[in-house]
Amino acid sequence: MIKSSLPPILHSDIGIDNIELRLLVAADLEYFNGHFPEQAVLPGVTQLDWAVRLGCKHFGYSEAVANLEVLKFQQLILPGQEVTLSISNNAAKGKLTFAYSDGENRYASGRIAFDSTPVNSKSATNISDEASQC
Repeated sequence: MIKSSLPPILHSDIGIDNIELRLLVAADLEYFNGHFPEQAVLPGVTQLDWAVRLGCKHFGYSEAVANLEVLKFQQLILPGQEVTLSISNNAAKGKLTFAYSDGENRYASGRIAFDSTPVNSKSATNISDEASQC
């Protein structure tokens, strides 16, 4: 995994086995540089990194990914957009399912499998505080 900085979290909605985070994809992110010259887009690897890191922080997984499943990038995320990152946890299988969306628009989705089961879970306040510090 790359070690990107995390985006600002504008709002969070935390459930037992799922989280929804409203993210600001700031136009000045370094990940837009050179990706692509005609129209900057948020790289898929950055989207995946954010889902892994934010999901692991909340659900207590190690960031060691074993496998990626059904990974799809449907639409481009552009500079200055706000998107919702939804992450669901299946602790019994050691998997997180994620999706980036905004209303009816779906940008990316997939499933992340880990070698180990989660060790602990963090609160909504912790995930927002930690993301803002990264």
